[in-house]
Amino acid sequence: MTEEKYHGIITRGVGGLYGVRLTTPRNGLGEDEILCRARGIFRRENMTPTVGDEVVIAPAKAGDTDYLTPETDSPRRFKKNSKDKDVDVDYVIEEVLERKNLLIRPPVANLDYLFAVIPCASPEPDLLTADKLTVIAENYGIETVIVVNKADLDPGRAEEIKEIYNLAGYRVFLLSCESGEGIAPLGEYIAEISREAEVAGRHISGAFAGVSGAGKSTLMTALFPDLHLKTGSVSHKTERGRHTTRHVELYPLNVNGSTFWLADTPGFSMLDFTRFDFFPYDELAGSFREFAELIGQCKYRKCTHLKEEGCRVLEKVNSGEISKSRHDSYVRIFDEQRSVPQWKRR
Repeated sequence: MTEEKYHGIITRGVGGLYGVRLTTPRNGLGEDEILCRARGIFRRENMTPTVGDEVVIAPAKAGDTDYLTPETDSPRRFKKNSKDKDVDVDYVIEEVLERKNLLIRPPVANLDYLFAVIPCASPEPDLLTADKLTVIAENYGIETVIVVNKADLDPGRAEEIKEIYNLAGYRVFLLSCESGEGIAPLGEYIAEISREAEVAGRHISGAFAGVSGAGKSTLMTALFPDLHLKTGSVSHKTERGRHTTRHVELYPLNVNGSTFWLADTPGFSMLDFTRFDFFPYDELAGSFREFAELIGQCKYRKCTHLKEEGCRVLEKVNSGEISKSRHDSYVRIFDEQRSVPQWKRR
């Protein structure tokens, strides 16, 4: 008899237990989260199943104890002697499918969209932080959408920020969570990309990031009114682990009839940039999408695009085709990266 196997997405992982939602419910298994353990083979393969992973699950076999547990999984994520090791589960994760990307902090896999929220006032916009987010996203193959919040407080500044990122090739939305103006077009955009993905047989996931005070939580509540219902219905079998630092959860949310998978990290303001050393600083230019097509066209082959004569990037900056703000961020990030000793780089 052929063993039943199902495809799903990990929506949470705490203390050796994983919540999985099936991408195609069948055989009596509905849309509820299924509690699973992971096979011990992942430990031997030096892999930890992560929220956002597409997985294959199968019914647990009686007497099988070869699972990842808090003792055998990464000590950074799980506490030893967790009571969760004694929780009975009916399904196990047999396979983790190929990942599109994997972020380490916060730990989430297969992220498609990053919505970078920038307040145009109160607090003052921090474009360097926003540009660092776009750099991370470009390197992981994540599409960035710029969301300028509090546009009603300083409409002129909001338009300036919009122009900066439009020039860079990003989709930009101006809105105000306070008045509600501009939120509907962003919601329609999320519904559109979710619908297109479903037609193509895929799913879309995204996360909101930005500095503290940018208005991310208020915006997510406005866009996804049922989010509080999802966050309030956590299985108490995994509730023990909710104190875990930077605990990520993935919520399938209905957006105009389509499903958008929202990666939410309670208490976490932005993607971590403190260990931004995953590629050489001299490759940074390729992470600024408006620079990328100009690489190799400069007078000098090893042009750093900082101040060299005959630099095509600087020519575009001087002509106004590339924003000076973006180039300023490039210079600051380049200098930050260059100052990291080689022995500290991975």
